[in-house]
Amino acid sequence: MRKDSRIYVAGHLGLVGSAITRRLLQDGYEHLILRSIDECDLTNPVAVDALVEQQMPEYVFLAAARVGGILANNTYPGDFIRINLQIQINVIDAARRFGVKKLLFLGSSCIYPKLAPQPIKEEYLLTGPLETTNDAYAIAKIAGIQMCDAYRRQYGFQSVCLMPTNLYGPGDNFDLNNSHVLPALIRKFHEAKVNHSSEVVVWGTGNPRREFLYVDDLADASLFLMNNYQGDEIVNVGVGEDQTIGELAEMIRDLVEYRGDISFDTSKPDGTPRKLLDVSRLFGLGWRPKTSLRDGISQTYAWYQEKAGKIS
Repeated sequence: MRKDSRIYVAGHLGLVGSAITRRLLQDGYEHLILRSIDECDLTNPVAVDALVEQQMPEYVFLAAARVGGILANNTYPGDFIRINLQIQINVIDAARRFGVKKLLFLGSSCIYPKLAPQPIKEEYLLTGPLETTNDAYAIAKIAGIQMCDAYRRQYGFQSVCLMPTNLYGPGDNFDLNNSHVLPALIRKFHEAKVNHSSEVVVWGTGNPRREFLYVDDLADASLFLMNNYQGDEIVNVGVGEDQTIGELAEMIRDLVEYRGDISFDTSKPDGTPRKLLDVSRLFGLGWRPKTSLRDGISQTYAWYQEKAGKIS
């Protein structure tokens, strides 16, 4: 990408899209195309066609998606599969038809089988059953990967598909009804500290292991791969190490400086037992994350404290 390239960031107000936008601006990219859902509803093919035809982006970062944690995925599977399929079909197809040079598609580590060998290699895709609590979202993301691959083979359309591990950072969703585990725990421990609660209840057993990537590191990897990767294979993006949810809760309790107890509600689902990505393909290309989990949580908590009064 040149500094004056026309670059469309779809979903620029979300966690990933805002991080990619920040990074593009920091690196001096001058011509960003940014539209909110009120300005362009990506589930509407007519609106998407109009935007892409009028603005003629050369590069597209497809970061727009309906996302959420276990509760949201389990409660609204129809919304998760429908909305994500609509967004992907509309943006990828318009990009191909109106001459976009390259598209970056953001997938998810939940595309892999629930009981995939650890760490998870890219080639494990479609080798076993998915985790049932988020299979609708996963199938939508798999369809996006397959669409990019099919368009490459039939039309020569250039794309790169990233499979990020669990993400967190400034701009995250802290709503306890539909957020992911890390921001939910930040909010729970913060509110318990403010309200002088004696304990914080964590969903599940605390035994599942998870890997977490700071969202600004994902943005860095996204620009790196858009500019440097020409391969056909999907690329895992992560840090290459994980910890239990119980260990994560202990770290967040320490950083928030909450002095109460932690208990586990074992009536709630754990989800996938372990989800650690094999990142040897990406690391072999020369990219490495820069932010430790502890530093990333500290920065995320600082952002949350600044915005807490505005978060419902």
